[in-house]
Amino acid sequence: MLLQNSVALVTGAARGLGWGIARAFGLAGARVCVTDIHDDELARCARDLAADGTDFQACRSDVADLAECTSVVKTIVERWGRLDVVVDNAIYMPLITFDATTPEEWSRQTNVGIGGLFNCTYAAWKQMKAQGRGHIIGIASGSSIRGYTEEIAYCTIKHGIEGFVKALSLEARPHNIALNTIGPGSRIKPTRMTWAEYDHAPAELRATWTDPVELGKAWVWLAAQPPGRFSGYRFDAAKIVQTIAREGYDFEFAVEKVTLYPDDFRARQEWYGRRSS
Repeated sequence: MLLQNSVALVTGAARGLGWGIARAFGLAGARVCVTDIHDDELARCARDLAADGTDFQACRSDVADLAECTSVVKTIVERWGRLDVVVDNAIYMPLITFDATTPEEWSRQTNVGIGGLFNCTYAAWKQMKAQGRGHIIGIASGSSIRGYTEEIAYCTIKHGIEGFVKALSLEARPHNIALNTIGPGSRIKPTRMTWAEYDHAPAELRATWTDPVELGKAWVWLAAQPPGRFSGYRFDAAKIVQTIAREGYDFEFAVEKVTLYPDDFRARQEWYGRRSS
């Protein structure tokens, strides 16, 4: 198994993409801690992980609260002795116009979206430095590079996550800690949709959404790479999963096999190459 003996934290894992990533990690042999603020849906995730035979821990935790993130990391290390991968998937994403965005609404969205990445990274940082390795993975989307109506905060957050990864990857490199992002790269269930809403959605609509457990294989592939191989990059899950299906997990790397944005990837390669020369 690719992630045998690895320990992963996946936030926002009660449903959707986070749920799929957590299950993919478990099926790849990782021990997995899943967090969310929705107790009933987190319990459903826990049942699915148990059915998969995954060694897991479920913790109610709000990524906007640094103390709670720190407590989760402490729980993980006390149970398993290490933390190899953090996937900061949690997001709060109402679709509202700028006129409808109050200061309180703005703060909540950004505190979860970009604050959560900071908090999870801050909480895991000392442990990963002590281990001499680790992966921190944010979630990208089309909103990482484009703007959309009714997504003022969300687009700001996704652009900010890329900046966070680009900058901290430089400081993290001496510690053998990799920071990257992965976008779905294909259509997935809307982030806001609950399990109850999903269960009642027409079958023909659900068929248009990519299975998040299948997409989760992309996070498995990246987490299985040596941290020094890739850091500061943006990947796309659907491209990676297609490549794995053709060539297996040990495929020969080419930029076009892992991202929908090869020009951006190459530009980052050139930038990091100049920084290290």
